[in-house]
Amino acid sequence: MGLSVTHEVLRLALRDPFVIARTEHGAGREITTVIVELRDDRYPGIVGVGEGYPDPYYGETPGTIRAVLEFLLERLGTQDLAFDSDAVADVLAAASTEVIEPAIRGHGAAKCALDIALHDLAGKVTGRPVHALLGLPAEGPPTDFTLGLDRPEIVAARARLAARFPALKIKVGGTQDLATLAAVREVYDGPIRVDANTGWSRDTAERLLPDLVRLGVELIEQPFPARRLDDLGWLQERSPLPIVADESAVTIDDLDGLAGVVAGVNVKLAKCGGVGPAKRMLERACELGFRTFLGCMEETSVTIAASAAVASLAEWVDLDGSLLLADDPFEGLVLGEDCRWQPSKAPGLGVSRRPT
Repeated sequence: MGLSVTHEVLRLALRDPFVIARTEHGAGREITTVIVELRDDRYPGIVGVGEGYPDPYYGETPGTIRAVLEFLLERLGTQDLAFDSDAVADVLAAASTEVIEPAIRGHGAAKCALDIALHDLAGKVTGRPVHALLGLPAEGPPTDFTLGLDRPEIVAARARLAARFPALKIKVGGTQDLATLAAVREVYDGPIRVDANTGWSRDTAERLLPDLVRLGVELIEQPFPARRLDDLGWLQERSPLPIVADESAVTIDDLDGLAGVVAGVNVKLAKCGGVGPAKRMLERACELGFRTFLGCMEETSVTIAASAAVASLAEWVDLDGSLLLADDPFEGLVLGEDCRWQPSKAPGLGVSRRPT
């Protein structure tokens, strides 16, 4: 077997400035992502496409993704990956759990790029969509839409434009959190989810909590730094709203330590390592009694399509990354009128590069 991979670094403009409490990556005006193409010489003409989002918060760059991809591909080259097997789901799971994951700690984005490409390639070889490879339904819950930090009146104006979405996720952790949420509530009557991206202190959370309840906030995502599980547990004990761990819930290995600390966890392919790891992490989270959130970075339709393949396992869905881009370079993934992603019936991810 001869596996080969090529990669391309894309810098893509965002539709609107997108700032969070720990904004990096182009100061909220553009993103950097890595698109990979995987080929297997047994299946000429078939290309598996994947994506890795190198978030500096997790210590990844386009350079580390390139290096780790080469390292992982060397390990995979020793395996008999029978993509045309009846047990292709087991083949993919074994590649992930026995080869990719043990090969190196961390580097979720690099693992994600390769894992998505493997699933896309396997789907194209077998003629099945990725969700069907995994034995999952095609459709999941509707996605919310995320609004970044900005002046309250600007966030409210964007909320008005996004009123079709069944829920809005509002980035907080700035100096005008309450004013922003109040302004959004004036123009939007659906569920509001707040995400502080580690930007709050105990004092801030305790001060804001009564107003969050009054304004009809549905959940609070990652209010404190990732390792401060004591703070997360302290707030969950006091909060009638579910606290959802994101930066504290990177991989499946983090789940046991969060049991009894928070009510929910946010699973992202770029953190945990791809489609297969996300499926296993969501299933394990359900076993432990967590409420499950499936999230994303500001990624193209490649990762959003891969995430949509496992969305049926989540209670809440935040898969709007490609909608935040000024120009998504991929096509084929369709958002329904009910804001549910409609996975293509085409083999693999069902997305392709737009003609240039």
